[in-house]
Amino acid sequence: MKIGLFLDMRNPTPWQRDWHGLYEGWIERLTWAESIGIDSVWLTEHHLFADGYLSQPLTLAAAIAARTERLRIGTAILQAPLRPAIDIAEQAATVDIISGGRVELGLGAGYRIPEWRAYGADGSRRFELLEERAAEIRRLWESGEATPPPVQSRPPIWIGGEGPRGARIAGRLGEGLLALIPELLTPYRDTMAEHHPGRQPTMGGCANLILADDPEASWQRIKPHLEHQWRTYFEYGDEGRDRGLLPSADPEDLRRREGPPLLPGFDVVTPEAALERLEPWLAPLPAEHVYFWGSIAGMPDDLVHRHIELLGGELAPRLRSLAA
Repeated sequence: MKIGLFLDMRNPTPWQRDWHGLYEGWIERLTWAESIGIDSVWLTEHHLFADGYLSQPLTLAAAIAARTERLRIGTAILQAPLRPAIDIAEQAATVDIISGGRVELGLGAGYRIPEWRAYGADGSRRFELLEERAAEIRRLWESGEATPPPVQSRPPIWIGGEGPRGARIAGRLGEGLLALIPELLTPYRDTMAEHHPGRQPTMGGCANLILADDPEASWQRIKPHLEHQWRTYFEYGDEGRDRGLLPSADPEDLRRREGPPLLPGFDVVTPEAALERLEPWLAPLPAEHVYFWGSIAGMPDDLVHRHIELLGGELAPRLRSLAA
């Protein structure tokens, strides 16, 4: 089991900082993070967010690859329908070369109408396009048609999907499933057994937790950042649709003090409390990657630093022991 960080590079107006400083600061922070036991970083993608949500994850992945030595560098997720398969295959292979073979390519369908319009993508076929792109990327790599080739003989491809449809796509393709949802293991495993007998299922995903020494004090400081994060997710996801009342982005409504820390539920906990939540959730799953938010929408640097310190130094060794 590899323990990682999940980055969206948001820079909201109330807490906005210099853009170069933000990106350079995170690259430096990741070089430190790998030295204290963090195994991976996962970069996500959205477009047209006012707070500068990361729009080109493979570009940032290349910069991280050049400055780190051990971190696995993943996308969670890259929106496959927005780009031709050859473009994704070439970009990901370039990052794999720069990193010496550390790419984990997570692909998803996306859900925002303005993004599809901006890229000229057919959102009505987003799941079909996801499956087509993933299959074509694998073919381009294996055939040698996409050049130069990646360093890894078979770079991992992950399919992001929080429902049975995504699980079945991952199973049909014989790729990893980027969702740690227990209910998806059966359709994923059964579909993989049908299409790729003998291949073992593997899962990864986000644990929606921040670690702290004093969770209640940290919670009060993180609350406004969490409210911004989920309010914008809900508002941007609703653009172009007529779905009525949006879900609540009140942090108190989002807080989940027990059970699996699945999105959009969120909590701030000690490493000990995190382990109590994670063990029964992850034990039945073929979990290869578990990643945690690096920051919540521009939250204070001292909380970010301590969260990563506790994650790499205290929680990660216990989770690896659990997996072993």
